[in-house]
Amino acid sequence: MTTTQPIRTPFGEESTAAEVVEGVDLTGRHAVVTGASSGLGAETARALASAGASVTLAVRNTDAGERAATDIRKATGNDAVHVGRLDLADKESIAAFTSTWTGPLHILVNNAGVMALPTLERTPDGWELQFASNHLGHFALALGLHGALAAAGDARIVSLSSRGHHASPVEFDDINFTSRPYDPWLAYGQSKTANVLFAVGATDRWAADGITANAVHPGVIMSTNLSRHMDPDQAAQLRALEAAGEPGSIQGAPFRFKTIAQGAATSVLVATSPRLEGIGGRYFEDNNEAERLTPEAVGSAPGGVAPYALDPDAADRLWELSLAATGA
Repeated sequence: MTTTQPIRTPFGEESTAAEVVEGVDLTGRHAVVTGASSGLGAETARALASAGASVTLAVRNTDAGERAATDIRKATGNDAVHVGRLDLADKESIAAFTSTWTGPLHILVNNAGVMALPTLERTPDGWELQFASNHLGHFALALGLHGALAAAGDARIVSLSSRGHHASPVEFDDINFTSRPYDPWLAYGQSKTANVLFAVGATDRWAADGITANAVHPGVIMSTNLSRHMDPDQAAQLRALEAAGEPGSIQGAPFRFKTIAQGAATSVLVATSPRLEGIGGRYFEDNNEAERLTPEAVGSAPGGVAPYALDPDAADRLWELSLAATGA
């Protein structure tokens, strides 16, 4: 199923994960959620489990993962909540996780991420750490699970991006900041653009296998671990606005803060809604497909998707680069 019309649903920016999954039956379906020991990942996993899915929390800290799994089992009455170790910056960890997976995989939520690392960090292979963790790690994970996703027949991948992608396209000539000054937000921005381009590239290549991928912006949620690397003064300012019920602002574009339950909603909707059957290569926010911006609006608009994030040529270039980078 393909359509050029933007996808619209009955849900909006204040809808919660529990609300968007109400009435959806995921019995017999299997899901993996990365970074699911807390925050958006845990809430996403809880919603999927509440609908009957068997859910694996793919986490670096398995002790924290087990605590989250216990909470989800108690809250949902679903005992099919499992924990697997996964470090997205470690190729061996990714290979170990994918090699032990058996059976079909119906939902893969690439939720884990790092944001605004204050200083330049690179992996042993020389890749800037935000790009490596947010994109390359999830790319290798999806490739390693491709057989399981194809076996499902109608699998969906959810790629968590951000409005932060407005900050930068993927700078193919200097992804790793070797010839330009490092900027935490430019590095984060290009990694989030890469998350959207992955959804475009994966759908283009894998739709014939019954696999579709879409990207989502969850919104601004200050109560998750993602904000732990932010400048303390900036974070404190945003939290004060959130506590006062006031909107925040990015480059003059206002936004409203979301709760964790609201932030997980778009991921859950894209992973489960019957309205998205066969739909891929798109970007969603506030539980609806986002507006495609003009180049001039990128950076100043309160939402929407940058044209460079949906560029099929850039998606192809990123795919080939990612294959080489991961050795896949």
